[in-house]
Amino acid sequence: MASHSLFLLAGERSGDRHGAGLMEELAALDPTLAVHGLGGPEMSALTPQVIDWVEEAGVVGLVEVLKKYPWFKAKFAQTLERILVLQPRAVVLIDYPGFNLRLAAALRRAGFGGRLIYYISPQVWAWHRSRIPKMAQWLDLMICIFPFEKDLYEGVGLPTVFGGHPLVEYHQTRRLNLPREPDLIGLFPGSRRREVAKLFPLLLAAARLLRAEHPHLRFAVSAASESLAAHMRQHLQAHPLEHLTIETGTAYTLMQRASCGAVASGTASLEAAIHGLPYALVYKVAWGTWLFARAVIRVPFLGMVNLLAKREVVRELLQTHCTPRRIAAELGRLYGQPASRAQLQAELAAVVDGLSGQGAYRRAAAAILEAAAKP
Repeated sequence: MASHSLFLLAGERSGDRHGAGLMEELAALDPTLAVHGLGGPEMSALTPQVIDWVEEAGVVGLVEVLKKYPWFKAKFAQTLERILVLQPRAVVLIDYPGFNLRLAAALRRAGFGGRLIYYISPQVWAWHRSRIPKMAQWLDLMICIFPFEKDLYEGVGLPTVFGGHPLVEYHQTRRLNLPREPDLIGLFPGSRRREVAKLFPLLLAAARLLRAEHPHLRFAVSAASESLAAHMRQHLQAHPLEHLTIETGTAYTLMQRASCGAVASGTASLEAAIHGLPYALVYKVAWGTWLFARAVIRVPFLGMVNLLAKREVVRELLQTHCTPRRIAAELGRLYGQPASRAQLQAELAAVVDGLSGQGAYRRAAAAILEAAAKP
């Protein structure tokens, strides 16, 4: 067993950010620690031993994953072998449940003797509660970021730490307190290629409807990468719209500058809440994925802000309701009603205040090192 080695695995951009924050705190607590793994550009920038794979790995939806099944099968086998050869003291699985939970089970079957730690609880409480007892058999520690999750996992005997939500501290320390631009609307179509392919044309069409009513409006689109920006620019060339810009790497400043916005379901919707952006949540996937999700999801809302508030604070425009006309109507309502924007901002702030964000990465890192040190 490599006493000063950890293996971290993240498969999406949000997990990459959490992994990088965790790695920085792990290094501060134990500078001798060696970290290996799979992640994204932020984790890879901290050490070449973490391979950047999120551009390929970060797909969403059952149908989309099935199309890449041979690729995922090969990556799974390679990762399992890499861990078994390295024999780290602990493996830290960061969100990404479709891959990571299967990997945890496979490592146990293969006789891996190190600690298996999950950071950023998968939302099995929403779609697959029957997996929770199995997770207690595979894992040694769960570090969750939402307070209601702790009792859920401890109820089946899985040691659990509530670390707080790290995005709160991450973003609050980076806020520039920029003034909001009254006539600017922000559009956030997601960080995955298929997600952008579904949502960007709808957002562009909604912007066109809004400009027909309010010719002075400006729009800015946040692209998660330059390759996604190029994809969107290509679509924009075929469907031109004046006063719409596509930006890369400015998502968080745009969330502070825009008067309101439309945000793809996922981590960005919570980030928008942290930055106080009044927004509508948008979501559209392949029909097979949607029908599967409808069959298994057991929670009343898709957006985490609404789940935490236990009511629809943010308007959810999902699948058949995710149309240019409905998106334009909701953005038009937010844009045209300052009192509604202010009320929504206050409700978003109340949700964010309950997430105990300060020091979240440090608490998680300390819990990982403590668990890894156990014989």
